[in-house]
Amino acid sequence: MKYNQIKELDDERFRRLTGVKHTTYSKMLEILREEDQQKKSRGGRKNKLSLEDQLLMALEYLREYRTYFHTGQSYGISESSAYKGIKWVEDTLIKHPDFGLPGRKALLKSDVDYEVILIDATESPIERPKKSKNTITQAKRRDIR
Repeated sequence: MKYNQIKELDDERFRRLTGVKHTTYSKMLEILREEDQQKKSRGGRKNKLSLEDQLLMALEYLREYRTYFHTGQSYGISESSAYKGIKWVEDTLIKHPDFGLPGRKALLKSDVDYEVILIDATESPIERPKKSKNTITQAKRRDIR
């Protein structure tokens, strides 16, 4: 699905499809445009997809978690191109302070108390029916006749 097909959706449907609001999408796009201009000035290669489609592809990947192969087929590019495009969008947005997460030290210095619950589900016993000597003996006797 290309950006031209969904840009006319209302805010609620756009958010349901991509996971972000129109305003957030626009802000992400501005950040990607700035980085793309810097990349082109350094002699970067032109991408087959527009920036709008690259961002939409990355958001769809994160929202639906399809494989790079399926994502690339939807946009008419190879699996490796889909990977590189999604990785570039993710890395560019993470580097920007508006979309970066605070580091561990910032979380420790904050006044917010975090409650963490860990669940260990690695070893769970399997409930199987108990074998008794009587059930085995009866089965053998039925087969003898």
